[in-house]
Amino acid sequence: MRLNHLIKALPTVLARIGGDVEIHGVVADSRRVRPGDLFVAISGFSVDGHRFIAQAVNEGAVAVVGERPPQELTGLPWGTFAYVRVPNAREAWGWLCAAWHDFPSRKMTLIGVTGTDGKTTTVNLVYAILRAAGLSAGMISTLNARIGDEESDTGLHTTTPDPLDTQRYLARMVESGATHAVLEVTSHGLVQHRVTGCDFDIAAVTNITHEHLDFHGSLEAYQQAKTRLFAGITRSFRKPGVPKVTVLNRDDSSYEYLQSIPADRQIAYAIGSEAGGSTAQLSVSTELDEVSPKSEFAEAVTAHDVRFTPNRTCFTLRTPAGEIPIETPLVGAYNVSNILAAASVGVALEVALDAIREGVAAVRAIPGRMERIEAGQDFLAIVDFAHTPNALQRVLMTAAYVARTMAEGDGRVIVVFGCAGLRDREKRTMMGRIAGELADLVIITAEDPRTESLDEIMAKSVAAATAEGKREGVNLWRVPDRGEAILLACHKARAGDVVIACGKGHEQSMCFGTTEYPWDDREAMQRALHGEMLDTLPTAKSEIRD
Repeated sequence: MRLNHLIKALPTVLARIGGDVEIHGVVADSRRVRPGDLFVAISGFSVDGHRFIAQAVNEGAVAVVGERPPQELTGLPWGTFAYVRVPNAREAWGWLCAAWHDFPSRKMTLIGVTGTDGKTTTVNLVYAILRAAGLSAGMISTLNARIGDEESDTGLHTTTPDPLDTQRYLARMVESGATHAVLEVTSHGLVQHRVTGCDFDIAAVTNITHEHLDFHGSLEAYQQAKTRLFAGITRSFRKPGVPKVTVLNRDDSSYEYLQSIPADRQIAYAIGSEAGGSTAQLSVSTELDEVSPKSEFAEAVTAHDVRFTPNRTCFTLRTPAGEIPIETPLVGAYNVSNILAAASVGVALEVALDAIREGVAAVRAIPGRMERIEAGQDFLAIVDFAHTPNALQRVLMTAAYVARTMAEGDGRVIVVFGCAGLRDREKRTMMGRIAGELADLVIITAEDPRTESLDEIMAKSVAAATAEGKREGVNLWRVPDRGEAILLACHKARAGDVVIACGKGHEQSMCFGTTEYPWDDREAMQRALHGEMLDTLPTAKSEIRD
């Protein structure tokens, strides 16, 4: 592909040196440059890509895109490569990757799902609904990418892949004949332009609560990052006959600032006030009349007559096209909200209600999301990805309801959780307080401490749980080794209890220092149920006591 053709995709070019050259690939890592490549010099958070331009050119790069003016780039072999200056190299990388793959998102209906919690589940539900409707669809989530019958791992700790991988996945979907694609979109992915060049037709939100303040700096900045998906939807490429639709959560505070963003259609979903089941799980509920959004474009999708059992959730789904009964093995009010978000996407696409019901029923479980681990024990063992205050609160409410139902009011909730190092420090206290309030037994442990002191991280959560009335050695423990912590939880459990390990979910590694060590909560739970401990982490062991 010629350089002139590629840079037509860039919103702004500030300066250019050199002529049109043949480009063989687009890379943003100088170590991966091959002869004929275009190198994008990104000013990163710790490393400035402009420092590696000479290395990239030495490896054969024939063109460079960067932010710095040419006069500041000294010591380079000018005349041997073309240089294009742009205001934002990250943004340029997104557009260049999209152009390199011939803008695959413009050849499909593209759905983006964002939010703090519930994104992965909602993406899987949308995908299942699309398939049930007979549509050829692909998806990219935290867990994997699905292209036709092929499934690919998308990484360990990254939700939204980098632009080159995202566009490559989308291009392969187009090649496979997909007409629709659904992407899980994070705030990091939006700010870092990982989905720049993706022309979304439907933008859906699960919820926006406290998370990632280490990266964004404030809740307001985090909210603004999420808003980018919605603010850009009407400005993106328009496909013939495909309207731009936003799907909003009327039960979440994000509705107040997202509902004013223009769209061709706006659909708001909520849990109706006559919902049954646990009142704790249904702490947010509104009358149907109150659900009707302020926007003249809005339509309402609501859940009514909600009923929970330990193994199933049932409710009536009401939509502008009619109503239908929904039955799912996904439990908890938060999963009702996730289903409503996915059903609203189905409504936006004018999918038949029967296909929505069939698609929801087809999602039996999401790896690492309220995933049950069975070994013949007389209590319930669960692994969940909950790693935010909101998610922890919701899963503990659900676990408490299940425990009470299973043990006729005597079941207890035993939670194992930690908080990540070099991440949002405020949530350590918040999550400790939530666990202290909602769980009967609390075990605080490691969750990717990275280069921070694990003892100091745990101390914050322990102090917050203590303030809620928990007592160390009685109903509160700090156990640095996560395998030992899960073993202790199973050791403490009795018939009818719920043991839930939160924070890691599907992830396959844990970071200590700068090293990712192999780790899987599901394997750790399975071993603990057999009285064994998964021992792959570099933490000190302590004796388990009754």
